[in-house]
Amino acid sequence: MSRKIIRRRSPIHGNGVFAATDLPADIDLIEYRGRRLTHAQADKLYGDTAEDGHTFLFILNDRYVIDANVDGNVARWINTSCKPNCQAVVEEAPGRDRRADRVVIRTLRSIRAGEELSYDYGITIDGRITERLKRIWACHCGKRGCTGTMLKPKRARSG
Repeated sequence: MSRKIIRRRSPIHGNGVFAATDLPADIDLIEYRGRRLTHAQADKLYGDTAEDGHTFLFILNDRYVIDANVDGNVARWINTSCKPNCQAVVEEAPGRDRRADRVVIRTLRSIRAGEELSYDYGITIDGRITERLKRIWACHCGKRGCTGTMLKPKRARSG
C-alpha cells in the first residue's frame, strides 16, 4: 500500500505535509497524535506559548490537550491556511473518558498529488490581540485574502 501523505520542506513555513497521491474529498487522512496532558500540565510544561508563536499542542476538549512534542506523528507538520483544503475534527469517544477523544484531519475537497495539506488552526488567546501578537502568530499561507495572522478575533459577548 502506498503512502497517502509525506512530510517535506514547505513554502508556507518550515516543514509541511503534502499529498503523495490524489486524495478524494471528505476522507479521514490521519489522526493528530501525541501524549495527553491536562490544560494545567501543559501550562506548567510549556508556559505562555503565545509569546513564541510555535506549538505542537492541540486543544482536545475542555480537560485535555494533545502534546505532539511527545509521541507525535507527521500530522503535527500540517501548516495552517486561510483557505484550507482540510479540517481538524474532534471525535468524542464513547463513554466518559475524555482522554480517549481524538482529532482527525479530514479533507474538505479533492486534493491533487503534490499539493500541501493545510487546515485553519483557529487560534484564540486570552487577553488583547496586539499587533505584536499578530506578528508572532503570523500566517504565511500566501492565499488571496490571507488575514496575516493565525489568531482569530474574539467573539462579542451577547446579553
